[in-house]
Amino acid sequence: MKFFTTLTFASSLLLNAVHGHYIFQYLTANGVKGAQYQNIRMNTNMNSPVTDLASNDLRCNVGGGSSSGTTTVTVAAGSSVTFTADIAVYHQGPVSFYMTKVDDATKADGSTNWFKVKEIGPTFPGGTWNLGQSYSVNIPSCVTPGDYLLRIEQLAIHNPYPAGIPQFYISCAQVKVTGGSSKSFSGVKIPGHVKSTDPGYTVNIYNNFNNYTVPGPAVSTC
Repeated sequence: MKFFTTLTFASSLLLNAVHGHYIFQYLTANGVKGAQYQNIRMNTNMNSPVTDLASNDLRCNVGGGSSSGTTTVTVAAGSSVTFTADIAVYHQGPVSFYMTKVDDATKADGSTNWFKVKEIGPTFPGGTWNLGQSYSVNIPSCVTPGDYLLRIEQLAIHNPYPAGIPQFYISCAQVKVTGGSSKSFSGVKIPGHVKSTDPGYTVNIYNNFNNYTVPGPAVSTC
């Protein structure tokens, strides 16, 4: 009986390790929810987060540096797209959306400059986080037409730094933007967009948490 209990407990831990986190696997565009990883690049690290601030995996997650069969969906500038995870996000932290202009979304590795198009921080007073399963963003109406990687980043800061290392949950979609204008944004490199000294990265959300600045560059607007 003791052996059976130990085995059951160990199996439970293993299942939690595999299924205990979330990953954004679905993209809804033009009002249609795509199949799993149809327009979102598949990661190869199950649903484990990225924690190394110097890693290229911060761009599109582990294994997301190449298309690997992911298709590119056409969306109009100004339209809304939605990322949906396998389960609801439950680690506190902000959500940010980035885009990078590329020649061919199926061949891009994310080494080009990224510009932020939306961020979702906590609501004060109280410091309440938006913990959902789906998050939407509007493609800026002024961007240059063409291929882009569209990136969602949820930064989990539920374990106070430095004892706990913040966790990045990331996915990249491949989109072809139509319409738009000729606006270009300088953007930033990833990795490098978040620093270990950023207040939004090091904050203790359980102690005197009265304000918050989402890490990364300012949101680019038309």
